[in-house]
Parts: sequence; structure tokens; C-alpha cells
Amino acid sequence: MIVLDAVLRALAMAGSMGWEILWPLVLGFLLSAIVQAVVRKERIVRLLSGDSPRAVAIATGLGAASSSCSYAAVALARSLFRRGASFTSAMVFEIASTNLVLELGVILAIAMGWQFTLAEFVAGPIMIVLVAVLLRLWLRGRIVDAARAQADRGLAGSMEGHAGMDMSVQMDAPFLQRLFSRAGLTSTSQYFVMDWAAVLRDIVIGLLIAGAFAAWVPRAWLQTVFLAKDPTLAFVLGPLIGPLIAVISFVCSVGNVPLAAVLWNGGISFGGVMSFVFADLIIIPILLIYRRYYGTRAALLIVGVFYLAMAAAGYLIELLFTPLGLVPSERKAAVLDATIGWNYTTWLDIVFLLIAAVLVGWFFRSGSGPMLRAMGGAPDAEHGPGAEHGHGAEHGHGAEHGHGAEHGHGAEHERTRPDGRAAGP
Repeated sequence: MIVLDAVLRALAMAGSMGWEILWPLVLGFLLSAIVQAVVRKERIVRLLSGDSPRAVAIATGLGAASSSCSYAAVALARSLFRRGASFTSAMVFEIASTNLVLELGVILAIAMGWQFTLAEFVAGPIMIVLVAVLLRLWLRGRIVDAARAQADRGLAGSMEGHAGMDMSVQMDAPFLQRLFSRAGLTSTSQYFVMDWAAVLRDIVIGLLIAGAFAAWVPRAWLQTVFLAKDPTLAFVLGPLIGPLIAVISFVCSVGNVPLAAVLWNGGISFGGVMSFVFADLIIIPILLIYRRYYGTRAALLIVGVFYLAMAAAGYLIELLFTPLGLVPSERKAAVLDATIGWNYTTWLDIVFLLIAAVLVGWFFRSGSGPMLRAMGGAPDAEHGPGAEHGHGAEHGHGAEHGHGAEHGHGAEHERTRPDGRAAGP
């Protein structure tokens, strides 16, 4: 009975946290889907061919607009590298597409406070600059050559199909017209459903781990581990230990936010929390994928550079935010005090669940269901027919763009007019 009671307490904590963050998750993924659907992605490899400040800035912007789960981001970075993007730009794109995205900012604000969202969008670019500088210092031509040779072998990793999909609307029209066209709504539903499918496992695992930590690990013990009673030592330790906790947690993307809240309440420093959040790209499964994609030497370089940049960004953001009074004085992450009842959270959850249901329904009614089976995909599909939009003729979506000749969304879009506007329901 004691074991059963402990398990039930952990599940209850996980469930209440999941209910608290449900509507911001739906909102974040909806905003991300809208951006991805209407912001057209032209061929970007030419823009990412170098490691100049301009190329790094472009890679950051394009990555932030190309929201992905961590696995898909890693696969997409390898795809860009194979097509001619520089190694540095590919790595920057990868970081931005997981750590500078709308859904992460929304969930941080609701679960932990707006200060953490602000820190994401300040510390994220700091980390990217540090990665670019460290790679310029340490990246050697022979490592790049070996990494490209290994990447060109096309060994499968994870979420290859999802990474190769470009479902954005291709018509030339104003923003709102593209968004509310039939093609725009279908694109939005596709990105929404596919992004959810990609990260749902990590969100569930993250909630279960956070629930277990909150229910089983005494807060006093965490405060001792994080040296919370000595602010100076806590400041030194936090950004060093934060990424290491992420490495062994096996949780990536937005799934690590609930655990970040537990660590914050447990006494880890502000910088330590941010370095933990940013460390979704060095969890153990992804480390193994780096080795498979680029070889051992390049993988070790990626891990070393990312770790140093994450830790340094953690130190710098705390040094910047502390004198400005932006570090929260209380350790009371809202997500850990969540209870299920008839309050504003429940009403918002219901509203956004209805929105999600509409998008899921549109996704399947538009004939996009087979895309879910193509999420794993094959890395070399990017070089075959229909590669530009990630699905190809084999899935029945048209050979030119992978979903239909003009919009990339399947047979539904065969009824569009020559100017790219929808011809009606």
C-alpha cells in the first residue's frame, strides 16, 4: 500500500501539472503552427553556407521560425548540412528551432513566470553567439570533412520524415489571406498536429519525471544538493549541474519545463534553471544520434561546445538579471501548486481543447493522416522526388512538392485557382 500510495501521489502531481500547462501548450503550438504555415521557407542553404555574423543571424531567425521537437531539429540540421550549409549555421539553426520558439516561451511564462520567458529570449541569443565563437575557434577542416562524409552516409536517426516536411503555404498573398485560406488552415492544422505528435512522448515523460520528483524527493534534500543556503556557491554550481541533470533525464523540448519548475522550487539557481532548459539538445539519445550523424569527433565537439555555451549563458543571464531585479525572489512555480477545479485554468483548457479538436479534425478531413506514418521517414528521401517538401510521391501527395503540385497539402489543394487562392470548400 505504501508503494501504491507513492505512485498515485506522483501520478496525481503529474496530472495536475499537465492540466495546468495544457492550455498554454495548445496556445504555444497553435502560434508556432501559424508562423510556420504562413512564413514561406525559400531555399535557405545558400544563406547558411558560411559562419559569418550574417549567416549566424539568418540561421537564428530561420530556426526560431521553424519550430521543431529536438529530434526533428537535429535531423533537419543534418539535412541542411548535407545540402551545403556550414556546420556552424546548421548547429545554430538547430539551437534556435528548439530554444527560441513561441511554445517554450508561453509555457515558461505560465508554469514558472514571465522572468523565465524573458531569460529564454535573452540567454538564447547569448548561447548562440557563444556556440558560433567556440566553433570558429575549435572547428577544424578535417573534422568538418569527416562529419560531412559521415552525414552523407544518410544513416537514420529519429524524426527524419518530420524534419523533411515543409508544409508552408506557397501562394503570394497578404499574411491574413494566406492564413485564412483553405491552404493556410490546412497548413496550420498539419504543423499543429505533427508538432504535437513529435513531442507528446517527451511531454508525458517530463510530467511523470517531474511528478515523481515533486512527490518523492524532499525539498530540503534538493536544497542541500543545490547549495541553496549559500547564494554564491549556488550561483557557481547551478549552470554547471543544470545541463548534466538534463543529460540523464532523457527529456527534451518543452517536456523539461515541469522538471525545471521542480528544480527551481528545490533551490537550483536562476542560471542553473536556464542552462537546464537549454540542454534539451544534449540528452543521451541525441548524443548517440550526433555520433551516428557526424562521427565521434564531431559529436564530442558538439557536446563540449554546447555544454560550455549553455553553462556560460546561465552565468551571464543571472549576472545580468540580478542587478536589474529580474530574478524572482520567491520559489513558487505555479505549475507545482496546481489543482484541478472549476477555475480559469479549467475554462481555458476547455476552450483550447475545442480549438485543438477543430484542428485535428481539419487535419484528418484534409487527407493529411498518412503524414503521421511518414514522421520517421528515411533520411535519403530528402534527395528524391518531392524532397523539398518532405513527403514525395510515395505517399500519394504529388511528385513536385510532396503534397500536391502547388501547396504541398494533398489532393484537397487540387481545387485551387492558378493564383494560389482556394477555390472554395
